[in-house]
Amino acid sequence: MLIVVLIGSLLSACSSSNSTTNPPKEQPKPSDTKTEPVKENTVQTPKDGGAITLGTFTDIVTANPLFASDTSSGDAINLIFANLYDVDRKANVVAEPWSLAAELPQISEDSKTYTIKLKPEAKWSDGQPVTADDLIFSINTTRNPDVGSPGISSFDKVDTVTKVDANTVQIKLKQVYAPFLYSLRLSLIPNHILKDVPAKELKKHPFGADPTKTVTNGPWKWTEWKQKQYLSFDIDPSYWGAKKPHIAKVVYKIYADQNTEVQALIKGDIDSVSAIPVTQLAAVQSKENLNVVLAPGPLYEYLGFNFKGENFPGNVSLFTGEKTRQAIAYALNRQGMVDNILKGTGKLMNSPFLPGSWADPGEAAVNYSYDGAQAKKLLEEDGWKVGDDGVLTKDGNRFSFELQYNTGNNRREQVAAVIQQNLKDVGIEVKPRGIDFAAWQEQNINPGKYQAILAAWSLTDPDPNSESIFSSKYFPPGQNAGWYKNDKLDQLWVKGYSVVDQNERKKVYQEIGKEISTNLPYVFLYQYGTPQGLGPKVKYAEEDKPEPSLAYGYMFRIINWWVE
Repeated sequence: MLIVVLIGSLLSACSSSNSTTNPPKEQPKPSDTKTEPVKENTVQTPKDGGAITLGTFTDIVTANPLFASDTSSGDAINLIFANLYDVDRKANVVAEPWSLAAELPQISEDSKTYTIKLKPEAKWSDGQPVTADDLIFSINTTRNPDVGSPGISSFDKVDTVTKVDANTVQIKLKQVYAPFLYSLRLSLIPNHILKDVPAKELKKHPFGADPTKTVTNGPWKWTEWKQKQYLSFDIDPSYWGAKKPHIAKVVYKIYADQNTEVQALIKGDIDSVSAIPVTQLAAVQSKENLNVVLAPGPLYEYLGFNFKGENFPGNVSLFTGEKTRQAIAYALNRQGMVDNILKGTGKLMNSPFLPGSWADPGEAAVNYSYDGAQAKKLLEEDGWKVGDDGVLTKDGNRFSFELQYNTGNNRREQVAAVIQQNLKDVGIEVKPRGIDFAAWQEQNINPGKYQAILAAWSLTDPDPNSESIFSSKYFPPGQNAGWYKNDKLDQLWVKGYSVVDQNERKKVYQEIGKEISTNLPYVFLYQYGTPQGLGPKVKYAEEDKPEPSLAYGYMFRIINWWVE
């Protein structure tokens, strides 16, 4: 489960979504991670033409940047839409040749006014220019609560968006918002196409669902979508960028599960897999003609609780007791998951901040060791008693819940089985349920209709701000899908982004780490990586190689790749 900074700062469910100015010096850089040596890419003369086939095991939900909140949708959007700004390999915000912005924004001394200049040559695929009107429309639409965009938290601190001239926009914030520069890595939507659509009807509009009705501004055009089979993208012959893509066609092929997807890579049916399961990694590594990129990524998996009573029999959430949630954390063998399922490729997490990042609270966060006795003790203290069938009960409610995850995800299937057994050992019945990812995202996660989920966040920038996930300001259709409310944390998130001094912010995030790891809206499981496999015909220069430390790093600078 991943949440997108296409117009939003986090990518949810990671069919697997956070920013001051550029990342602080303490932020882990690609050089800090151990990456498997990639086999030599000998050809250094780019060739134009040809096709590349990217594999996935989940279909997209939408290609409308306003509503994308999953990784697959983000993949498609990255191909067909240009971002206002992009990031370099070290996650610095930059204006690339393929970015819509001509230069980095001018930022006022009080950090509340941003002036942005667009490239005058930028055009939509229907030939209309990309203008200040598009940027203003995109920001104002995203921050409109009637629209229901998951990216609202990135722009609801905006006070005004003003047109200076046809290619210049001035944005004034209501307050200092330290991550705002990263919020500007959005994909724009066309004002001339959508300006007359009522806000509440935008999600149902064919823009983003029908390739023939989706006007884009990126290197490739969306030409076909056979749901649950494939998507096709063809080079836009009238693409405005000075740097043109080499690859003529991109096919996004959808498989039933990760194992089938990997077998397709080994056979040569596809050219890239962005998430090789650990169980298949050795098979891919053994093939001399395949490249593997492996390092911890900006992702973490979690067991998420739902606090809204209407999702449970009797209209009472089973997870309202803090000691109950702590007991579940103690009952789970998280280290065993890392050792046996991830084969040591993950790191335990106790908060939403990546280990080793400048906001990592370290020992300030509560660490829950694997301790069944402590789990049982806390459950008893919270009023749970063993029923006749061995399942705990409280106030007439059996401690039995459904744990949802997406089908086809080999890792989650195994982790769900471990959670089921671990919690059975302390008297809790778990009923795992796999659901097709696109349906799960739309019908369960986005509206917050589930009891518990096994999901993940892909952190699309290195800033620690996670207000959009954990603040009660962002209940569904916002990203706080579990309806979690903690007044203290609501205030701390605001405090954390209202200053730009890193040392001051660090103190706040240590406090957040302590509070969130005590109160537990989630059981934070582990940081993990998604090994990428690349076929022999995929070529790129050294400066354009995939970057595993970045969200969407498996497509890093794909505009410069070519195929043999």
